[in-house]
Amino acid sequence: MLDAGQGGVPVLVYIVILAMVAVFLGLRLYAVLGKRTGHEQVLRNPADDRPAPPLTIPRVVESAPEVRDQGPQAIEARAQSGLRALISADPSFDVAGFLDGAKNAYRMILEAFWKGDTETLDWLTEDHVRDAFGEAIKARGEAGHVLENRLVAIERALITDATISGRTVRITVAFDADIAAVTRDAEGTLIAGSLTDATVTHDVWTFSRTLKSGDPNWKLADTDEA
Repeated sequence: MLDAGQGGVPVLVYIVILAMVAVFLGLRLYAVLGKRTGHEQVLRNPADDRPAPPLTIPRVVESAPEVRDQGPQAIEARAQSGLRALISADPSFDVAGFLDGAKNAYRMILEAFWKGDTETLDWLTEDHVRDAFGEAIKARGEAGHVLENRLVAIERALITDATISGRTVRITVAFDADIAAVTRDAEGTLIAGSLTDATVTHDVWTFSRTLKSGDPNWKLADTDEA
């Protein structure tokens, strides 16, 4: 016969209650931690410990070098051989992950340029691109102009080329985006543009990184218009 607990409640009842509490706590812990895969990467900017741009190589290992189809317009034919060479050199490269990162970098760089945020541009772009942005920002400031641009949407991001030269890999992406652009003078008077009418823009940006360098970040190496 089971002994009675406090107030005459059988010990078996306490055991059942404790088991229910343990199961509840276990489910709550899984809800908080159980959804992470163990592959999440948060890159930090060493200059100011802010999150680095999410244009990184995801840790997805393919069984064999291949370019996975990301849609009918994700990769131009001429970029296929370069991407295959890149995957052969670094099997962890993922086309979809790169395109997502490229779109994030496109937004971050444009917004930094519009705001005159040279510090952010410094760790998102290569030196010559940073200098070109800096000169444009300086000229804009000397003219007393202020931009109030807004990236409404990125309609398409298309990989148009991919090359490897030595340990340097370069991937070119064509962006079709809707941008609302406004320019004001120092007093806030509208000079040009409208925030209600977005303009379709076509940019061609090339990103680069050094293979096997320990740094997974890509930087903007060249800009052009389609």
